[in-house]
Amino acid sequence: MNAHLEISNLVKKFGGLTATNNMSFDVARGESVGLIGPNGAGKTTVFSLIMGEHRQNSGSISFDGTELTTLPTHQRINRGISRTYQVPRPFSEMDVRGNIRVGLMPNSIWQMLTKRYDPDRELELALSVGFAESDLDKAPSELSMGDLRKLELARTLATNPEMILLDEVFAGLTVGEIAQITDLLQQKREAGMSMVIVSHDLRSLQPLIDRAVAITYGSVVAEGKYDDVIADEAVRSAYLGL
Repeated sequence: MNAHLEISNLVKKFGGLTATNNMSFDVARGESVGLIGPNGAGKTTVFSLIMGEHRQNSGSISFDGTELTTLPTHQRINRGISRTYQVPRPFSEMDVRGNIRVGLMPNSIWQMLTKRYDPDRELELALSVGFAESDLDKAPSELSMGDLRKLELARTLATNPEMILLDEVFAGLTVGEIAQITDLLQQKREAGMSMVIVSHDLRSLQPLIDRAVAITYGSVVAEGKYDDVIADEAVRSAYLGL
């Protein structure tokens, strides 16, 4: 398998709590992987480690064959990884348009001098996740939780990533909004984007993924085809309570 992302023996401790415990899994280029598990299993911590928001105690994270351990978050984004957050983190002082623009703006003086900025891209991204043009001037405080999640996704896609990490992207969305976001993510998959998706909405998750990785207590307990993982006794016990 041509690994796009490779996580090997990842350990992260917060005081006496072990959030990830020798966790290992990988994601092939263009593959969509569902990361499932009960609350507190370590799913969001893995995303934070991949993005450099936390540093692991041991183990390694590689992207396109490059070890990421020493790289700050913005350099990981530059290499093509971006994420959403389970609790949306908009810039409260900016409207929807401004929040999307942050992801579109060049991140160096040289890029600002050589890269032409396209303001139409803001509208294109906003419409793609389900906003109306009239929503662009709204402040985050005026948005529903569903709209805040759509804004998170638009900001993530604005960085033009090769891989996106989606943390509970369907939470708070209506059935119609879930269908629209699903269609958008399917388009990104078909275009070759790699994905890791955390979601408790297994019905919405299943058609979007090629493979599932189930974790509990910071360790992988099963991985493979979705139906096989869901049927695994360890997963049924730890995740489904069966």
